Amino acid sequence: MAGERLRLAVALVHAPVLNRRGEAIASAVTNLDLHDIARVCRTYGVATYWVVTPDPSQQQLVRDLAGHWLRGYGRRANPDRGEALALIRISGSLAETIRAVRREWGARTQVVATSARAGNRCTEYRIMRQDLATGRPVLLVLGTGWGLAPEALALTDTLLRPIDPGYGYNHLSVRSAVSIILDRLLGERLDKTTATDNQSTESSS
Repeated sequence: MAGERLRLAVALVHAPVLNRRGEAIASAVTNLDLHDIARVCRTYGVATYWVVTPDPSQQQLVRDLAGHWLRGYGRRANPDRGEALALIRISGSLAETIRAVRREWGARTQVVATSARAGNRCTEYRIMRQDLATGRPVLLVLGTGWGLAPEALALTDTLLRPIDPGYGYNHLSVRSAVSIILDRLLGERLDKTTATDNQSTESSS
């Protein structure tokens, strides 16, 4: 049904992530990541956008940036932006985020990591589309910097196959990556669901 929110949450992890030397670090929150990912999440019906950072000052920055569009002049000037940023929740760790999502949706919630590097436990997009279509709750986890650190990946259930159009270059911003991923998972979702329902009706008549 149009307008329905999926049981899909997105988590953007700022620690622990890798730097270009492969060291585990905490990255800084960026204004563009907050705005652009919140907007694409709202566009595709994502339920919650988790911003994961253990730094209290960075958490306050998220509150301040989002709060500008949720209250007062910002809300009056651009209510659509506020509607998107209202999806944001703040968490101190990925483990804390997973606990919060599973408290809401149950232990069956699948935690799916994303990475530019293929692993030996990759899930295909079509499988995850099917899971979402059947109502299985999913937490989609993305890393900033150069990707999720091994200790973050260890908390996830599976890895979504990397974006690889085949041109030998795979260095997308996290904002671009989440847009592509959500479109692959949810693009034309309502049209396909309607077509399936129609076929089922015709078959049973």
